[in-house]
Amino acid sequence: MMRNFSVLVFGAAVLVACVSAIDPAVSQENAAERFGAFRAATTEAAQSYGTYARGCADGLVELPETGPTWQAMRLSRNRNWGHPEMIDYLQDLSREAARIGWAGLYIGDIGQPRGGPNTSGHASHQIGLDADIWMLPPGRLNLSRSERENLSSVSVRSEDQRSVTSAWTPQHAQLLRAAASDPRVDRIFVTPPVKIELCRTATPADTPWLQRIRPLQGHNYHFHVRLRCPAGSSNCETQTPSVAELSNGGNGCDATLTWWVTDYLNPPASTGQPAEPSEPAPRRRHPREYTLADLPRQCSQVVQRP
Repeated sequence: MMRNFSVLVFGAAVLVACVSAIDPAVSQENAAERFGAFRAATTEAAQSYGTYARGCADGLVELPETGPTWQAMRLSRNRNWGHPEMIDYLQDLSREAARIGWAGLYIGDIGQPRGGPNTSGHASHQIGLDADIWMLPPGRLNLSRSERENLSSVSVRSEDQRSVTSAWTPQHAQLLRAAASDPRVDRIFVTPPVKIELCRTATPADTPWLQRIRPLQGHNYHFHVRLRCPAGSSNCETQTPSVAELSNGGNGCDATLTWWVTDYLNPPASTGQPAEPSEPAPRRRHPREYTLADLPRQCSQVVQRP
């Protein structure tokens, strides 16, 4: 009995010590402002903490501004930081882009130096495992910093939102197939007409990678890659449900057509019956409103590291 009591006392002391190491005042700071102020990553081993839309990271790596088959865009944002696995993935995919006939890739936002909620834009991109890749095939890979701030990508979604535009090419389809076939990938978000176009020519053999291509509004100028939690990041939470569950084991094509073309763009006619009164849904807080206390406890430690 005495031995068990001693163990409990020791465990409580360790817990108190860990909690007291985090300044209570720090925990109430606005997380986006705190994380957005960092210009460099921590020197700890790479770890992703929390979820894609509520987390942070140690040991992120900066994607070099220019490489043989890529350029990082919008450098003023300082969001070309990611988990080493993401940086490796992007460089691998850029070489694949060169193989299919592009000069390489224009790579948009990955994440901030220590992850965390962004000061503008994204709700996700918080743990170094999200990245935006432009739909614009690079014309050249020696853009100046100024050109990278002002050049725009190209939309591959038609004005009526029902099909892809003439900017869409077979190389886009090849690139997305390569991007989604990598086992490091959890899912890839594209504008719904792109998913529909990929489904148009799909075969049963395409199911494993096509399953990972998910339709989502707002992705007509870029596609958004999301990696699985890397080995060793035990406090990282991969998105659920899995893509296989979302697709019911299929490629997701039927569900996309039903949702986008039938339900979203041409919603079913009203029955004419008055809707039942209901309480308004509670307002969801945007990640830019989070305090450090809203994030995984490790994030309060990440912001206090040198």
